[in-house]
Amino acid sequence: MAVPHQDVLEGTFQQSEFAADITAVSTGKASREYQDAVAFFDRTFITEGMALLLTQVAQRLAGKGGEPVVQLQTAFGGGKTHTMLAVYHLATRKCTLSELAGVSALVDKAGLMAVPQARVAVLDGTAYAPGQPWQRGGQTIKTIWGELAWQLGGTEAFTLVAQADATGTSPGKDVLRALLEKYAPCVVLIDELVAYVRQFPESQAISGGSYDSNLSFVQALTEAVKLVPRAIVLASLPESDLEAGSQRGVAALRALEKTFGRVQALWKPVATEEAFEIVRRRLFEPVRDEKTRETVCRAFADLYIAEGVKLPAETQERRYCDRLLQAYPIHPEVFDRLYEDWTTIDGFQRTRGVLKLMAKVIYRLWKDDNKDLLIMPGSLPLHDGNSRNELTYYLPAGWDAVIERDIDGERAETTALESREPRFGQVGAARRIARTIFLGSAPSSVVSKAAVRGIDRAHIILGCLQPGQTSSVFADALNRLADRLHYLNASGDKSQDATRFWFDTRANLRREMEDRKRRFDDKTEVRGRIAEAVKKAVGGVSFFDGVHIFTPHADVPDDTALRLVILPPEAWYTKDETRPASEAVLDTIAKNGAKPRYRGNRLIFLAADHGALARVSDVARIVLAWASIVDDVKEGRLNIDLLQKNQAEKELKSAEDVLPRAVRECYKWLLCPMQDTPTDQKPGVEAFVLNATGSAAGAEIERVCTDNELVIATWSPVHLRAKLKELYWKGGQNTANAAAFFEDTLRYLYMPRLKSREVLAKAIQTGADSRDFFGTAYGQTDGKFEGFAFGSGSVVFDDTLLLIEPEAALAYEEANRPKPQPSDSGSGQTPTSPAAKPEYPIPGDLPVGGVSVPAGKPNAPTPAKVKSFFGAADVPAATAKMRLVQLADEIVSVLASDPNAQIRLTVEISADFPDGATDTVKRAISENARSLNLKTADWE
Repeated sequence: MAVPHQDVLEGTFQQSEFAADITAVSTGKASREYQDAVAFFDRTFITEGMALLLTQVAQRLAGKGGEPVVQLQTAFGGGKTHTMLAVYHLATRKCTLSELAGVSALVDKAGLMAVPQARVAVLDGTAYAPGQPWQRGGQTIKTIWGELAWQLGGTEAFTLVAQADATGTSPGKDVLRALLEKYAPCVVLIDELVAYVRQFPESQAISGGSYDSNLSFVQALTEAVKLVPRAIVLASLPESDLEAGSQRGVAALRALEKTFGRVQALWKPVATEEAFEIVRRRLFEPVRDEKTRETVCRAFADLYIAEGVKLPAETQERRYCDRLLQAYPIHPEVFDRLYEDWTTIDGFQRTRGVLKLMAKVIYRLWKDDNKDLLIMPGSLPLHDGNSRNELTYYLPAGWDAVIERDIDGERAETTALESREPRFGQVGAARRIARTIFLGSAPSSVVSKAAVRGIDRAHIILGCLQPGQTSSVFADALNRLADRLHYLNASGDKSQDATRFWFDTRANLRREMEDRKRRFDDKTEVRGRIAEAVKKAVGGVSFFDGVHIFTPHADVPDDTALRLVILPPEAWYTKDETRPASEAVLDTIAKNGAKPRYRGNRLIFLAADHGALARVSDVARIVLAWASIVDDVKEGRLNIDLLQKNQAEKELKSAEDVLPRAVRECYKWLLCPMQDTPTDQKPGVEAFVLNATGSAAGAEIERVCTDNELVIATWSPVHLRAKLKELYWKGGQNTANAAAFFEDTLRYLYMPRLKSREVLAKAIQTGADSRDFFGTAYGQTDGKFEGFAFGSGSVVFDDTLLLIEPEAALAYEEANRPKPQPSDSGSGQTPTSPAAKPEYPIPGDLPVGGVSVPAGKPNAPTPAKVKSFFGAADVPAATAKMRLVQLADEIVSVLASDPNAQIRLTVEISADFPDGATDTVKRAISENARSLNLKTADWE
């Protein structure tokens, strides 16, 4: 498609070869591409400015008008000398006009039949020393007007100015007019005139004349050439004071500008679009397959239309396709950035600088077998030292470190990101994004007057995107880089289209944050921040009576409450390695500090996933680092600008939003200690995965516990009966104490883990309504059950409640059912009831409508009802509070349920002090007794 010239392919190009040297050409010492007129025009794109100038020269030499004096004044590297060479070859050609590419069309357009060959004098200010005469043949020449005469006509012409040359004085307008008329048609090319004139000392004449005499010569020459119809003067002057050099040079420039300003015709510099063809012709062979070029450019244009507003507005215009065709195989965005941004840097040459940079870029890309459809900003091989140096040469110190760390290279963050993310690596998205931002933003670090710094999202994507790719990949890569790179800055929210991005040699706040991240201790600050995030995530779980975060087992109470224990980060869990978490779980259910733990079946555990633990720790460090930066700014310990202050606050909020999500994803293993049977040698740990993307953490933990029966919130009497049969109703034992059963569920892992005592109470109450599950009683004395009931729904769950195996309860009921009295057969009467009833009622079997009695006999006597209850209990002082509450709940409240009961409670307290009570205790007890209205409170 587009093959580079051989010198570019071999890497043998030199910047000096790109620099047109008019003296070398005039003396026959230039390379062929500059020396030969045909070769020169083959590689030269005739710009609009050059075309106008060549037309002026052709008309002037043909005597058909044209400007007599033309000043070429553009920025450094703007193509002045190259344009002079075009004029030189036009005038001195030794071939027909048709052999010079593009010239015949200009001549025809100017309405000329031909352009005569002409004499050319080249006055190069860098070729002569004002105080050192030089030789031409056998003639000694001291001044530039002597050189002018010699080049136009040799010895004969020199005699016209010989006296002026000898004295160092200007020959005057008339002499110069005569000289130009005699040797017309002629062209005078003056280059680097400022460099020559500024060498003259102030108010002192030397062999080459004086400062004033040389200015007088220039003025006389410009006046004389106006009077000669077929003579023309072209002179180049630098555009900036920097190019003029010293203060003396600036003064010379100002004086020459005034001299030429009276008669000059200005020349239009190279436009950006014209630079397309200049660079293409100099670096590439002619395109061999125009159809393929058009296909490629059309594919880019169609892609840009499809992406729409994600790209700059100019890409949606039809003429952008024309720009692609003109610039091929280099993307127009490369030229835009170089000519609009990089040429604002003093010293960067508009033509030579671009040519040299692109030559090295093309050489590297060709060597690397790059497959990009166009050379784009994202294609620049900044990892290559030669290519990188062409750009960093014009930038302040420090950019090499920026490129190696953030932009391009084996150790760059962009390379690391592409290695971790295949979707970025497939298209080199991270490096292409970073290269594009560098090309579009680095000049602003030099140019202090840059109105808007950086490059927007649309132009960044434009510098990377190719047909067959989607902009979303590059947009995602940009967002990731904005969070990771140390030297990348943004003007606002990274997700906004209007946000501009730029690189700088000063590390952004992210670098400060990264440095601070390493200051925090894992065991204290980082662990504490993670604990806070875990507390926010699961601290409000109402399903558990208590939540303990990173709590030592000594501080986890050993009581009846159901508790969730979040294990510390070091007790992590994975499917492949369960030991750290399992050991922590088993250690906690076995120990309560130095004491053994008795109620280990009340604990459920939550552990971190080892794979996600590093990210949680990193996010916690980021939160701590940003928080410390924000605090330091508020306290005046860190001095940053408003943009960075807002960035720090925004980054802190973003990190604080990420941490809870990271914690959810990390703490996803719910661990439950378990033991299948009482005979198992040691307990195990069963793991369940929590869904980190679903409902709130508390609701998810409750769901997993309920679905997998890790905690039972509602229990059927069927399961209660099964567990009683399995463990309690065996070996001749047909009763089980309900309170003891509940205590066993608290202690033993093979027992069901009930959410609370109320769950068992409801199961007993439901089971007591039926004769299928168990009978109930409140004690057993000498084989007799106290308060026996079987199928009665009224049951009180207290410490005396017995659950009786149903067959045993039925047998006991039958054995203790009163036998019916024999009937009187002579009475001739039958009982009023169709079925015989026992003489005395049994529990749960009261007669309806009274007790039936045989005819002719009196009613059977009814047992007298009990009318009083007396109870006494010894209460240990250590458990007095709990025991008295239990007595009130389970004795007093039951007695009070009868509205006719008259209840009287008397509490007697006695205390002995073998060594005598202290005054403090005596005083406190006496005061409390008075306030509580004790009937007696005596000390002995």
